[in-house]
This record gives sequence, structure tokens and C-alpha cells, in this order.
Amino acid sequence: MAAGSTGRAVRVDAPGKLELVEVEVAPPGPGEVLVRVAWCGICGSDREVFAGTRPAEFVRYPVVPGHEWSGTVEAVGEGVPAELVGRGCVGQGIRTADHAPASVAGDTAAWPQEYEETGFTLPGGWADHLVLPARYLHLLPEGADLRSAAGIEPAACVAEAVLLADVTVGSKVAVIGAGALGLLATQLLRGAGCEVTVVHRTREREELARTCGARHYAVSDEAEPLFGTFDAVVEAAGVPGIARLATRLGRPGARVVLTGIPGEDSDDLSSLELVSRQVHVLTVFGAPTRAWAYAVRAFSTGILDPSVIVTHEFDLADAAEALDLLGRRSGALKVLLKP
Repeated sequence: MAAGSTGRAVRVDAPGKLELVEVEVAPPGPGEVLVRVAWCGICGSDREVFAGTRPAEFVRYPVVPGHEWSGTVEAVGEGVPAELVGRGCVGQGIRTADHAPASVAGDTAAWPQEYEETGFTLPGGWADHLVLPARYLHLLPEGADLRSAAGIEPAACVAEAVLLADVTVGSKVAVIGAGALGLLATQLLRGAGCEVTVVHRTREREELARTCGARHYAVSDEAEPLFGTFDAVVEAAGVPGIARLATRLGRPGARVVLTGIPGEDSDDLSSLELVSRQVHVLTVFGAPTRAWAYAVRAFSTGILDPSVIVTHEFDLADAAEALDLLGRRSGALKVLLKP
């Protein structure tokens, strides 16, 4: 990059205050890479940043949102191999301590530092460029579809759920929620050889769920006949009461993995129900390194195809319109911004 180069970025200065600004493109420092962003997705947590409803410990204003990004390495800092320039990539957002084995083992609770994440407390991908430490980079195959690759970040989150579910070929698995996370989880579970049933609040996503690999589809209000029949359950809906449904779907001894965050006042699980049903409840917050590696490999081999859930695309300058579309629940599933 030439000295003094500038680019565009969408910045949220405070809840409800969003603007397109011109920013200086800083060269990468030692151990860092400069990425030209190709595509960046919008998810519910980005809407929380804009609305001011994200918990204070998980956001720092002003901030450039965007954690679901893909791009191309444009420059490297000192100590980073020059051959990375020109490579398509995605990258982890949550920062970990140097050489922390927990990031590889998947134990996010043991990450020994304060929460920092691209797009929430650090500048994200709603911009022309992004700088991040090279050790968080995941390279993509030559010629990879970067539009599709923007969906690897949410896929990595549910990849951790798949790993925690400890499934095998032939496992009967229920996925609750046919939103972006649920459909990506369905692809990964189908790729692992599981028999997948998607449970959603309406019939509207049945065709897409089957495209993603679901063998069966059920409406949540009519799911009682399925109670106690699944080896594992992956919850990806995040609405009040959904954890109770998840535990009821699992057979005794089943693994139930929760990924959604419903309202704090929701009346959900009870100790009586957990103990009596003998299920193992696990949770996912973010994606550790092992889950990223799993998702990137699934993408590289064709098992994972996030492009099938993309419904809308907007120019970076139209980020406010994109946020409004998602807020209106107008049928949008995965919305992408293109710098």
C-alpha cells in the first residue's frame, strides 16, 4: 500500500449512529497482515451493536462492525511470509493469548485474557481493508469463491457444536432452527454421515433445509412425537424456551449443544428436567481454532457451501438499509456487504 492510502469503512459511533467514513489504511505491523475485504456478512450480533443491546463487556464504541468476512491478503508485516500476498483467506475474530493451548483444545473459558474480537472491540470487515495478526488467518484453496467463504465464520461456530456433539456415521441428530446457523450445522452434520432432522417454527425453510442435507423436517409446535429419539441435538434458534425443547428431543444420555442466547427472563430449563432426562448439556460461544480448521476443511472439500443461504447483497454504502432489512424480518436469511 502506498503511504497515506485511504479507504471506506462503516462505523457505529454509538448505538443508533452509523456512518460511512473515510479512514487511513494503516500498513500491517510485525506479525500482521493487511486484507482487502471481498465480502462481509451481517448477523444478529451486528444488529445488537447498532441497536445498543449487546452486553457492554462485548462491544466497545466507536467500532467498525463485521466478523463474518472473506478477502485477499494485500500486504504482510515483518516476520510474515511474503508468499501469503494474493491468497484468499478468512480469519478468526476472538483474540487469544500467545501460544495458548486452550485455543486449539477448544476450551474458550480458559483463554487467558480480556475479551477482544474483530468487529466488536476491534475494527471489523465492514470496510475496504482489515488488519489482523497473521496467526488468526486461515488460507483458502486457489480460486475459492470468496462470496461463499464469507459464511465460514458462522459455520465455525456451529462446527464447534458438531464437535461437542461427538457424532458418528449414522447418528440421529436434531437441529433446532433453520436460520443461517442451523442450516450450516445441517450441512456439516450431513457431511459427517448423520441422519439430520431440522426442527423449525414454520414450514417456510423446508426446501432449503433439505437442500442443505436434512432427511426430515418438523415444525417445533408439532415435535412432541420426536421427544427422546435423538442421539444429539444442536440448538441454533436462541429463542425463549428452546433449550427445554432441545433437551426433550434428546434420548437419555444424548448430548445437547446450545448455541443461541435467548432473553435473560426466559423460563427455560429446570434441574428436575435435566436430571430426569439424563442428557448432557454443552454450550458454544464463539469458535476456537479447532472449529475454524474443521469449517475451513469442510469448505475446501465441498461439504460446506454457505452460498446457498445468501439471500441479499448490498454495497458497503448501503449498510443501514441492509440492517433495516434484517430488522424487518422480511425473509432475509444471510445478507452480505460488498466493499
